[in-house]
Amino acid sequence: MKHTTSRFTKVLALGAALALGLTACGGESSSSSPSEAGGQDVRVWFMKDSVPDSAQQWLKTEFEEQNPGSTLTVEVQQWNGIVQKLQTSLASEDESPDIVEVGNTQVATFSSVGAFADISDLEADLGGDDLIQSFLDAGSWEGKLYAAPFYAGARVVYYRTDLFQQAGIAVPTTIEELGEAAKKLQAANPEGTPDFSGMYLAGADPHTNEGWLFTYGGQYAEQEGDQWVGRLSTPESIAALTEVQDLYGSATKYALDSNENAQVAYELFNEGKVGIYSSLNYAVGKIDKALWDAGKVGVMPLPGLQPGTLGKTFSGGSSIGISANNHDEELSEAALKLIYSEDFQTRLAAESGWIPGNTTYASALTGPTAAISQDVVQNSELTPNSPQWGVVDGNNVPRDFWVRIARGEDVATVAEETDATLEEQLNG
Repeated sequence: MKHTTSRFTKVLALGAALALGLTACGGESSSSSPSEAGGQDVRVWFMKDSVPDSAQQWLKTEFEEQNPGSTLTVEVQQWNGIVQKLQTSLASEDESPDIVEVGNTQVATFSSVGAFADISDLEADLGGDDLIQSFLDAGSWEGKLYAAPFYAGARVVYYRTDLFQQAGIAVPTTIEELGEAAKKLQAANPEGTPDFSGMYLAGADPHTNEGWLFTYGGQYAEQEGDQWVGRLSTPESIAALTEVQDLYGSATKYALDSNENAQVAYELFNEGKVGIYSSLNYAVGKIDKALWDAGKVGVMPLPGLQPGTLGKTFSGGSSIGISANNHDEELSEAALKLIYSEDFQTRLAAESGWIPGNTTYASALTGPTAAISQDVVQNSELTPNSPQWGVVDGNNVPRDFWVRIARGEDVATVAEETDATLEEQLNG
């Protein structure tokens, strides 16, 4: 592993641009303390609600047992404002943490300017071919790996089996059948529920909508040479957008729901006002236990274009890497290897419900989504791997795009205009 600090001052310059689209408040962290024996203290930054306490404690204990005289300090950070906090901390030789968790769509922001160390030679030790491929792509820059897949959430489809049965609807086997099922269910409204929707689908919830975009073979943008080119106006994307717009009009009453409401859409599912609901696998715990106990909830992957195939969904989650300004390369590598050990990875899966970065240990997952989560994540797709995607996302370009589709604007026009916006911001 090599330190790459020659471009590092660009981190601070990049901060001014990112601040236009991101909030500016970071989380509290504890201070590190050097070992009494004079060894090095390795500081690890995990994000809030990412790693269960038992896994954090195991990591600390195991590291200190294997490296006498050195210590490991875990500092839990808040998601809100983390990009700005990292820009400041990673650029400081004194203040930089040694190991850092970061959102998978944020990795390129830092790896592209040399803020993370090259860990390509550790890939096999961390899991090799068993690491989540789309996250490997996100963690790579110019052919080198800077951040490994840490964990992912699987975006699955929950549906009310009792309502399907009452309406005489079979479980869909293709994404087109899923849309038809949603429309039929809304028309049937088998229990006569006021404001009933066949499915929950909102313009303010881009990641659910992206399941159609990616499954149909579309994408926001792709890189050609050193330029990003918008791809929302391709035939594949237009086919997906046309289908989603049809669903906005005939399969849901929540197309123009707010972002805040979209975050708690499981409440509508629990109340019987929505028959189909797409969310991450952790939403199992948000759905009323009584519904599960009564056998009224089914779960499936987003289906693909052909029967028996999987659709492609956006998979949220985190990557993890070593700071280029780490304070001890050997100890940082040792700690990272422990994070990818069976003990740590199985705790991450069993206690948090995340799909571990090394999918070998996904068998530790439990609950109704366990059987499908690994396949869903392995077939997932991410947004464009660009340092500027944080700006695009922070400026709500994806959300505004889907909201315009939900409002019924002409699909081709919205796609062309958004392609121009994406090219301007991604190539800025």
